[in-house]
Amino acid sequence: MDTALAAALAATCVIAAGFVDASVHPGRATEPVIEKMPAALETQFALSALPPALRANASVQLLDPERGYYLSRQGTSGIACLVERTAWELSDFRDDIYIPLCYDAAGTATYLKVIMDAAALRAAGMGPAALKAEIETRYGNGTYKAPEKAGLSYMVGPVMRTVGPPDMQVHTMPMPHLMFYAPDVTNADIDARPDLHDHASLLYPFIDRQGHAAQSYMIQLIGETEKAKILSNEKDLIGALCAYRDVLCL
Repeated sequence: MDTALAAALAATCVIAAGFVDASVHPGRATEPVIEKMPAALETQFALSALPPALRANASVQLLDPERGYYLSRQGTSGIACLVERTAWELSDFRDDIYIPLCYDAAGTATYLKVIMDAAALRAAGMGPAALKAEIETRYGNGTYKAPEKAGLSYMVGPVMRTVGPPDMQVHTMPMPHLMFYAPDVTNADIDARPDLHDHASLLYPFIDRQGHAAQSYMIQLIGETEKAKILSNEKDLIGALCAYRDVLCL
């Protein structure tokens, strides 16, 4: 075969392969790429969402951005912890979302599965709008369900980076809190009147609907004295996160 012709055919194959990959993974070339955290730091960050006395017996899921979450440590308490990096509810992929959280056994079987599936679907190349639609479809057809009994998600870590008050833009913030499962409950049901511009109004329980009515929580912020103690006790983690990535600096 003529050398020039062979080179041209090879180039055509490369270009064709690129088009095939783009069709399988639409938007992958333009979406922000999640960086894999050092395992020890990610583990410490995930477990920070729990009160210290509960950490030794919790399971830990770590994120491989190319595949999704994998079990790094099997616990015995039924509680599972991870750092959420894809907030499907935003219909927007970012590389700077960091939400350490832990679920009890009821939440691990339900809400945590949604977070893990979202990560796997993103890794497989699904775009943000398609992912949001897929999660909503799965809630609609019963693939995903709310927990069948009362329970909670622990989020008492010293740092998280996601949307938050007062403007519901992405911030790095210390906002330790607890999230009690409250599927389909509204603020009107409990006469809660949260005002994102008035911190005092958030000190009492209020409802946060996260993408779907079935995925609603009653939020209870940790008190200021306890919050100060958490920040003091976790100063080494806070420093390590800031050294790792400046968007995590408080």
